[in-house]
Amino acid sequence: MRKTAVVTGASSGIGAATARRLAAEGFNVVLAARRRDRLDALAKEISEDVPGAGKVVPVTLDVTSQESVDALAEALSGGCHVLVNNAGGALGLEPVAKADPAEWQAMYDTNVLGLLRVTKALLPRLIESGAGHVVNITSLAAHVAYEGGAGYNAAKGAAYMVNEVMRLELVAEPVRITEVAPGLVYTEEFSLVRFHGDAEKAAKPYEGVPEPLVADDVADCVAWAVTRPAHVNIDRIDVQPRVQAAPHKLHRL
Repeated sequence: MRKTAVVTGASSGIGAATARRLAAEGFNVVLAARRRDRLDALAKEISEDVPGAGKVVPVTLDVTSQESVDALAEALSGGCHVLVNNAGGALGLEPVAKADPAEWQAMYDTNVLGLLRVTKALLPRLIESGAGHVVNITSLAAHVAYEGGAGYNAAKGAAYMVNEVMRLELVAEPVRITEVAPGLVYTEEFSLVRFHGDAEKAAKPYEGVPEPLVADDVADCVAWAVTRPAHVNIDRIDVQPRVQAAPHKLHRL
């Protein structure tokens, strides 16, 4: 019997890459994100192009809405074995003295409260599966501060602590808890969203970096963690390009 994986933020970037990879690993995949047109296109692509892909189901999801999260839970006709909490993102790069509280609120709502809502809704099914797994995509920003990053540092740092507490609280349950914390990842949207569509600003973090990570590199980490034997828990994977030593320390050509 195929296992089922739910991936939030699946419409692009790391989420889409993770969905493709888990389908290739033999999972049925539930694609969850706000942009239904992208989900439908991705579901068609996976079904047609990924050898051996199982069932692929797109579900419209806004992790900031409890009603939307409840609808996701109701849409799961079978069990749930893997939940990848990927929905989130960064906004702005201003110092604390010039920070916009609305941007901090938005980051907290998606990266932390969104993770809470979806995990809480699906946890009973993960436990019932007898071998559940929650993978939380955070960031190296959860563990290392950098100038201009306070809002994102705070949101991802909170997600990291939720991850740690869940491992303590669920130690007696058949559910594994894994954090994947990427460094600099080049995707089509992350930086563009962070800088509100300013393409020039969005390109600067990647200038001179010969080989940043790509979404498939992070998806590879997720796939490796969830395909370990059920008694093996991968607590945390920190992954960054070879030319990065910290969020603020990159070798640029």
